[in-house]
Amino acid sequence: MTTWIRRARSGGEALQTLVDGLAEALGRSVVLDDPLVRMICTSRHFGDEDRVRVRTLLQGIADDEIIRYVLSQGVAEWTRPGVLPGRDDLGLQPRYCVPIRERGHLLGILMVVAAGEPLTAAETEAIDRAARAVAVEMYAERLASDDDEEHVRGLVSGLVGSDSALRCAAHQRLVDDGLLPAGPHVVVTSVVVAGQRGPSGQVAVALRGALEPFRRTRTARGLPAVDQDRAVLVQVFDREPTEEDLEQQGRAVVRSLTTFLGPGPSVAVGVGGRRTALADAWISHDQARVAVRAARRLPRLEGVGDWERLGEYAVFLQLPDSALDESLLPNPLRRLLDDSAGARLEETLRCFLENAGSVPRTAEMLELHRTSLYYRLRQIQEITGLDLDDGAHRLVLHMGLRLWDLLQSVPEAAAR
Repeated sequence: MTTWIRRARSGGEALQTLVDGLAEALGRSVVLDDPLVRMICTSRHFGDEDRVRVRTLLQGIADDEIIRYVLSQGVAEWTRPGVLPGRDDLGLQPRYCVPIRERGHLLGILMVVAAGEPLTAAETEAIDRAARAVAVEMYAERLASDDDEEHVRGLVSGLVGSDSALRCAAHQRLVDDGLLPAGPHVVVTSVVVAGQRGPSGQVAVALRGALEPFRRTRTARGLPAVDQDRAVLVQVFDREPTEEDLEQQGRAVVRSLTTFLGPGPSVAVGVGGRRTALADAWISHDQARVAVRAARRLPRLEGVGDWERLGEYAVFLQLPDSALDESLLPNPLRRLLDDSAGARLEETLRCFLENAGSVPRTAEMLELHRTSLYYRLRQIQEITGLDLDDGAHRLVLHMGLRLWDLLQSVPEAAAR
């Protein structure tokens, strides 16, 4: 069972050769996945294929439910081979799994369908030899990929940084090397993951996987730069993207990261403003960082903030996290919130201000008789000491409520 290992060629062909050779030697189906359980290469069937294998081959990627199940078993943290239990409800036969590791890096997972007769000692030895050969090939590819990624990270960092000379140089290099076009519609997205307690490097791997689909779409070219727990995606669109386009993209990133990392970590995506030239990507990036902070502080955004939709929240979010505390709340609003009827009156005040002080619209939305609404408004004025007919007084209360929204969900750590 060893001669076919020595005949393997370099690159992707070598991995395919190793997988095919092992499968033929075992008479079992074999697949090589990346650390996110996405298929790299696979052997032919040997009559042991299950629904999961067939569906993955047809789609080119496993269903999210399968990925979540495999990762929930801790396979990505294994340091030695083990058996992944089957799941009849998922159509999954047991797999003998070997984590492909080299110098502390998880490079992939080699899986052998383990239905039917148990693997013999000779077969597990053959799998182990194949896994070592796969590790050599994948580590060489990893080193080359790391060099490329470091180069891209440096260019993107320069493009969106504060040094104008570095921005100009990075812009020229990105365009000259064909990594990104100069325009016409540029958007920068920032992604932050907080609260992950898994193995070191797992978040970065998940970020790469989540952003990979956006390197090239039907309407855009993208370039992601990934750090340990955050990433920046610079995209140049052929046409101006709509708010709905970018929201769907942000939601897709959140879903992917939730699949890859599980429900524990907090994921926030911030979409910057739309610019018309790659040279102005730094402006969109600064706005994306503000939008990330909004996504982390406003639960109603469900993890995705868009600069173009932040409105007055963007004003407060220019402040550092250390300054965003209750000391900024106007005293009149604080008195209202502390009142025994505070929750009911806060709701009434919000609705009244959101409807530009219209009593008919406010009464309709709150399903209140106007007499009852007027009574509540008088209570608000008595408690706050402010006149709701005064535009400046209404502004104080409205901005105070916006600030109160931001204070309801304090992130674990400030987004840089």
